[in-house]
Amino acid sequence: MSNMIGLEYLDISHNNISGTIPMSLEKLQNLKYFNVSVNKLHGEIPSEGPFKNLSSQFFINNEALCGWSRFNVRPCPTSSTHRSNRKKLLVLFLLLGIALLCAPTTLVFVWIRYRRGKRSPQRADSLSITTTERISYYELLQATDSLSESNLIGSGSFGSVYKGVLRSGAAIAVKVFNLQLEAAFKSFDTECEVLCSLRHRNLVKVITSCSNLDFKALVLEYMPNGSLDKYLYSHNYFLDIRQRLSIMIDVACALEYLHDGCSSPVIHCDLKPSNVLLDEDMVAHLSDFGISKLLGEDETDLYTKTLATFGYIAPEYGLDGLVSIKCDVYSYGIMLLETFTRRKPSDFEGDLSLKQWVSYSLPKAVLNVMDANLVTPMDNRLQKELDIVASIMKVALDCCAESPTRRTNMKDVVGMLQKIKIQLLAC
Repeated sequence: MSNMIGLEYLDISHNNISGTIPMSLEKLQNLKYFNVSVNKLHGEIPSEGPFKNLSSQFFINNEALCGWSRFNVRPCPTSSTHRSNRKKLLVLFLLLGIALLCAPTTLVFVWIRYRRGKRSPQRADSLSITTTERISYYELLQATDSLSESNLIGSGSFGSVYKGVLRSGAAIAVKVFNLQLEAAFKSFDTECEVLCSLRHRNLVKVITSCSNLDFKALVLEYMPNGSLDKYLYSHNYFLDIRQRLSIMIDVACALEYLHDGCSSPVIHCDLKPSNVLLDEDMVAHLSDFGISKLLGEDETDLYTKTLATFGYIAPEYGLDGLVSIKCDVYSYGIMLLETFTRRKPSDFEGDLSLKQWVSYSLPKAVLNVMDANLVTPMDNRLQKELDIVASIMKVALDCCAESPTRRTNMKDVVGMLQKIKIQLLAC
């Protein structure tokens, strides 16, 4: 880096970096912004060149930095300077030795990969670059036209999501957190911790993150068809029975993976149609893990003060703050009912709920509660389709039983819905 004479801005904060700040960086006379806060750095902070004008805020929350008092760090022991220089020389010679040993092997490996690549060209992936390279704050501003309102996709409790286009032409979604809300910091950390360690075709993929003292964002895979909520309630879009069932099977598969396929079970805690996003093939991807919870070893439930969206919350979650994977099952059941009735849980008041309204009509009066757009009275397959929708709603009601122990697990839900899908295809 000391050879990058034109370098003006460098932000490597919040990266768990250890080691010392090289004194050679004093040569970077154009350096105006050098943020290494919240790492595990130690040793002396350079004092010459651009470091004469840098703020103390750029060095806070490190393990053992020392130097000038204006950096708000302790003075460096004078006797340690020569020892430090000797260590640096030893490390330098060691690295040079390793480099000399590894260089021939690396060249051979690169040549083999090059030859293989020429024989079997791989399919191009517009996001392949973004998965291996960091995307800077300035690149995100450029991609989203400075977070222009015209690129705003949606807003949530902790921030807003913008569409962006990188210089490579790849479309991305940028979730920018509102740092004026204290809970947004925790939400950002939670999403990073959860999503960066998960891999499933029905989860929204995190490409990278961008974070400094004043800005936190997640760069996500862009979903061109928007949310399930948009398709259910917009007059410009329509989903038939097969599409709705396929989407809800996708969501069920994502939950089965979170609950049973991870090393530690993950509770999403905020299932609703607006958090189900659709790609170009109408495959559903579960998103927004801002209030999700990770269960530790031997844990089956835990308490939280964070509440999800009204209408989708399991009774034990809403009353006592007790969350478990069964809370997700309950929310999924409500969302499954909503998908086939096209009625929001918030549409009901008093003692009547969406769940009760549907249960009173099953199995014989399912036509009275299902979305009227799904069938027509003249359809010769009407009775078969009514039976199928009734079966789907029965699965949903089993998911949102009052008692957590009586709720179906997601593995069984996936199996039952896939059987129903086979029956539907046979109609």
